[in-house]
Amino acid sequence: MYYEPEILEITEETLQLSEKYLKRKILAPKFRDDALHIALASLANVDVLVSWNFRHIVHYDKIRLFNAVNIENGLKSIDIYSPREVTNYEE
Repeated sequence: MYYEPEILEITEETLQLSEKYLKRKILAPKFRDDALHIALASLANVDVLVSWNFRHIVHYDKIRLFNAVNIENGLKSIDIYSPREVTNYEE
């Protein structure tokens, strides 16, 4: 199965959502790029975001907070996993 990658553009809506994450103190302002990453995925309506970033993205408490903001803003919640959780090494 082959998937065509989608290129996401940073819009005003994306910036506003990422700022909401920062205002809630889910992430510190110096991790604005991580907030933007979550906002892009959320607004693109992805089902799953896969990341190795365990400190700021793949973190149970933070995932719950990102999703709270998303739901408050009429977006669906987003599942966030590490690559190990979504890969299958069966031969």
